[in-house]
Amino acid sequence: MQCHACQRENAIGAGGKPGFREECEGCRADLHVCMNCAFWDPSAYNECREPNAERVADRDRANRCEYFQPAKCRAAESPEVKDALSALEDLFRSD
Repeated sequence: MQCHACQRENAIGAGGKPGFREECEGCRADLHVCMNCAFWDPSAYNECREPNAERVADRDRANRCEYFQPAKCRAAESPEVKDALSALEDLFRSD
């Protein structure tokens, strides 16, 4: 799983989820945080796409949300997003 703070890949424990107190091997940031979750969406209500999740004030701090699912890939770094951004840059480039 990728750390939200330093983008380092971290091995996670059994069950495919980090423990509530697990930290990044590189920068020691908490891993069980909203910003590392597949449901985290800054544009969604409560910044979460899981409708049953309780509100979490600090999205970058460890929490005990039972709905946590590790994000597969940081959206801003996925190949699809990179390709789309490149196409937009080419479209609006004035040479």
